[in-house]
Amino acid sequence: MNEAVRLFEAQIVENLRSNGHDELSVAHINLTRNLDEDGTRLTELARRASMTKQSMSELVDQVERTGLIEKRPDPTDGRAKLVCFTDKGMAWLEAFHRSLEVAESEMRAELGPAMVDLMVEVLAKYVEAREGDVERE
Repeated sequence: MNEAVRLFEAQIVENLRSNGHDELSVAHINLTRNLDEDGTRLTELARRASMTKQSMSELVDQVERTGLIEKRPDPTDGRAKLVCFTDKGMAWLEAFHRSLEVAESEMRAELGPAMVDLMVEVLAKYVEAREGDVERE
């Protein structure tokens, strides 16, 4: 499954690059997939991505240098910061979603719609069954 995810994510990044978005690599997908459109605290990003805070902080710094994200004060806690998409980042996110749709369409064409629908359904059941276990760990 890891190899399938790696190939799928690489296809998304390739689609982005072919449409003029070469800001990020596959390594940065773990950040952007876990970043809420209205911002997310670094500690929450790290938790969602199953990474250390230090590793996520490095990814945030790398992506921040591209201008796609920025750190802003958290309105609910003056001591905390939110990692947020910039306007440029929101445009990138739209392109990311289009690239995701293209990669999924390519997968459906290659494997057949019924197979992809079944994979999505079965994996969703697996996630639902395991989510409580992971949260308790």
